[in-house]
Amino acid sequence: MKVKFLAILAGLSLLSMSSCKDFLDAAPDTRVELVTVEQLRELLVTGYMSYNYAIVGELSSDNVIDNNSPNDEGMRYNLSSYDLGDEELYAWKDVKSNIDGNSPSGVWSGCYHAIATANAVLERVAELEQDPSGLTDSELTMLSAVKGEALLIRAYHHFILVNVFCMPYQGENPVPDYTGKLADYQGIPYMTAPETEVKPHYDRGTVADDYRMIEADIEAGLPLINDAIYEVPKYHFNRAAANAFAARFYLFKRDYEKVVKYADAAFNGVDPSEMMSDIWAHRGELYYIRDIGRYYTEMSRANVFLCFSSYSTWARRAHGYRYQCHREAKRATIEGPGPTWENCKWRNTRTNEVFSMHPCFNGLCGSAGDAEYGKYFAGIMAEQFEYTDKLAGIGYAHMVRAEFTAEETLLCRAEAKLFLGDMEGCFADLKIWDDARQKIGEENSGLVELTPALIENFYSSKGEGRRWGIMKDIHIDEVCPSDKYHLTEAMMPYMQCIQHYRRIETIHSGMRWFDIKRYGIGFSRKIGKNGTDRLYFMDPRYAIQIPSEVISAGFTVNPRIAAPANDDAAVISSKEIVPVNN
Repeated sequence: MKVKFLAILAGLSLLSMSSCKDFLDAAPDTRVELVTVEQLRELLVTGYMSYNYAIVGELSSDNVIDNNSPNDEGMRYNLSSYDLGDEELYAWKDVKSNIDGNSPSGVWSGCYHAIATANAVLERVAELEQDPSGLTDSELTMLSAVKGEALLIRAYHHFILVNVFCMPYQGENPVPDYTGKLADYQGIPYMTAPETEVKPHYDRGTVADDYRMIEADIEAGLPLINDAIYEVPKYHFNRAAANAFAARFYLFKRDYEKVVKYADAAFNGVDPSEMMSDIWAHRGELYYIRDIGRYYTEMSRANVFLCFSSYSTWARRAHGYRYQCHREAKRATIEGPGPTWENCKWRNTRTNEVFSMHPCFNGLCGSAGDAEYGKYFAGIMAEQFEYTDKLAGIGYAHMVRAEFTAEETLLCRAEAKLFLGDMEGCFADLKIWDDARQKIGEENSGLVELTPALIENFYSSKGEGRRWGIMKDIHIDEVCPSDKYHLTEAMMPYMQCIQHYRRIETIHSGMRWFDIKRYGIGFSRKIGKNGTDRLYFMDPRYAIQIPSEVISAGFTVNPRIAAPANDDAAVISSKEIVPVNN
């Protein structure tokens, strides 16, 4: 795909072209010449994707269900989808009806625009590094930090692209898919320089190629990050965010020693228990959804490492539309049981249903419609509307995305410690996460302190975690084989706890889809009144299809193959999903 870079800097103006000669002497495009180091720093403000991959990830994952399909009692609704593209994403079909910012097209173009920005900055940085004689010491310091941020921006957006549009990282050797054939191993083009050709040809390479280049950019850029050059560091790849990104990347790569190294660096010597969000203790003070969202993403919070604003209508889709976090999806996440809150019982006074739910979510979760079409955690789903004309009531819907947090980084470290054989350290990190959500004031009846025994019982083969699809078959060793690390039976309850906590922590963000792929999870879903479908282990549909307009330009497609005849990748059937008894 042609990746066009248009750099428009506020405060810079192009000379007016008042004559034919002026016109002929002008640059043939609208790119602004980058002259000073300060201009490079300012340009990187636009180097972060302005769209949101949450919709693509959530609708593809097990975090939503189709309200138009019947539940176990045969109850169904006749709700419209917010967009036809939502129907295609939910059914794991190629998205052809939508190319806006919330679609795969938006993720693709948004990431490559950010990458193009980073590459333009890096090109100018290289020129200044060759002849730094005109730069002051402070400018040289800033130049180094700008280079570091640009490298992290480039690495991060390629990481998003490869985890949306490709199969999961499998090491250096491809893994057979469910048909016994080698799964497709295509990567995405890794852009390391500004585009200069009109119709360039791109080779996709492999996922392993992309991971090697992402790693190189992280390792080169991270030591250069300098928080002092930013007015608001948490809008940029500051030190904590860059290390948190490195920890997440190496978790996906299964290089667990580096996960611990970079997670520790993100915490920077501070006890992670002191960095967890305290929003759970302030539920009574936060009434409006927008206030909950602002508090959750507030830059002063120690748990927030990096935020960026995205144009997104994701919050609107959580209010009374067809695809929602409902039924087994909500029971496995924000309105369901867990090892320390299984005995926290609640009753739906309208339906008289009794269920388990962590009390930390009471007051912070909303219902989608009076008929309770689903639930949502308002901290992530809060929309901030930007009016362009208040009288006309028009503008842009924004969502502030907390992309890197202390909580998610802590769970990365817990998983790494598990595979490194540090069971005590893994448990300690899980307990920090669990303890933080128990700091909710007086309303903690039924909560108990996390212990290894609780984890081992709840996530056992006969434990409560078997219900609602909380536990899923994990095939991480088959997805990305390792000579050093193996998931054993003794580790499995802790692994199930980690994937459950991660699913709760990253709800509505799209990150669950990334975890489904790297864990090799398969699951079934109902579609419409009578339809069903199943995602299988190493299903080619793990790779979201390349946008149709990119394919039309000659880009290689992601292949699709028929489902297996023998359904040996099945997960828990709907008949096993039963309400929690009082």
